[in-house]
Formats: sequence, C-alpha cells, structure tokens
Amino acid sequence: MLTAEQLDELREFDTPTVWNALEGFGLRPNTTGFSYPGLVLRTPAARPMAGYAATAKVTGWTKPEPHQKNLMFDFFTAVRAVEGPSVAVVEDVDGQPIGSFWGEVQATTFKALGAVGTLTHGGVRDLDEVGPLGFYFFSTEVMVARAESHVIEVGGPVTVSGLEVRPGDLIHADAHGAVVIPAQAAPDLAAACRRVSEAELLVLKPCRRAIAAGVRPQVADLRRWRAEMAAARNPTP
Repeated sequence: MLTAEQLDELREFDTPTVWNALEGFGLRPNTTGFSYPGLVLRTPAARPMAGYAATAKVTGWTKPEPHQKNLMFDFFTAVRAVEGPSVAVVEDVDGQPIGSFWGEVQATTFKALGAVGTLTHGGVRDLDEVGPLGFYFFSTEVMVARAESHVIEVGGPVTVSGLEVRPGDLIHADAHGAVVIPAQAAPDLAAACRRVSEAELLVLKPCRRAIAAGVRPQVADLRRWRAEMAAARNPTP
C-alpha cells in the first residue's frame, strides 16, 4: 500500500496520464484496466480521486431477503477496514437500474468511514448536497428514487462500466474515467507519469511554436519528434 504522500503525488496527474504511464510497464493488454464510456463524474473535483477499493453488489427492484438485511453493515465494516483512503465500488446488477444506492446519507456515512468516493454501475442522487461534502460520485446513472436498493453481496470482483475491480485494488479516477493501478507499478508510477508528461513536450513545444508562427511543420519533423517522444517515454534500461 502506498503512503499518503505517494497517493497525493499520484493525484497531481490526470487519469489519462496515469494510463499512458501504466502502458510503459507492460503488465496487461492495452484494452483492459480502464472504464468504458458511460462512467461520469457527477460532483465537483479540483483533483483526481485515488484510493483502495471496497466492493459490493446491489439491486433495486426487489425487497431485501432477511439474510441480506445486515449486508449493508458488512459493507460498512469492509470500508472501515481499509487502511488509507477507500473507494466504495458498487455494481448494480439490474439490467435497468431503478434505485439509487447513493445519496447524501450514504455519502456522508461512507466518508465518515474513510471513503473518498464511489464508482458505481448504477445511480446517484442528492448531487447538490453531496457536492460540498467533497465526496466523489462517479456513476453511470443519475436517479430520483432509492426504490428497493439494497446490498446483495460484499467483497469479490465487481464490474463498473467495463472496469473489473477487486477488493484492495488501487483506483485512480477523474472526469475522463477510472483506471486500476497494478500493485507492481504503484511505487514507481508517479515518476513514470512525470517522465511521460515531459516526453510529450518533445512534440508539444515545436508544434506550439509552429502554431504561433503560423507555419506548418514538415511531416519528417513530426516523425522525428514522435520517435523522440516514444524513446523518452520508455527509455531503455
């Protein structure tokens, strides 16, 4: 687990930069590990969210069975047990979500337990009340009603907007979406993000100069600048 200082350093970079940096570690295919379109940040945020996942599944169409009534408190326990900031990752299993698991009461409760936000393949509500709380609402839906929303499973893998998340996974998310950070990459990721950002300047600076001067760069120059950027992103050991 990263220190608070290391997590805060990762929050200096947007989530696309984090993804770009992770690409250089070669730990997974480039088509996995990130959320698909549809996951939207619903609350104001000046910086990205970073924290460790606690997971659950919910439904909103049917009343809870007797054995499910204490699962909410099991979820509270799981969130509270996370060392450092947690992210409550909630998969709504309904084909058409109808009930919002998240609102002002839930957000305030989970923040008190150490959570900084949620990723949910489901609904959120009470946006005006939750915004000033500083709790991140990432969701696929905005809803008016709670309906019969209740927890049906705590722990285990969940899927939110195509992103598979397991308990303890490190999450980085901003207005672009979310990524899971592999544990092997986490300690060196901030340095890799910085290297990627600096490498991009090898293309950005000359292109910006060309724009300011009103000239069009030669394609041969673009080829060279991009080759230099690629080499700087992932230098040979």
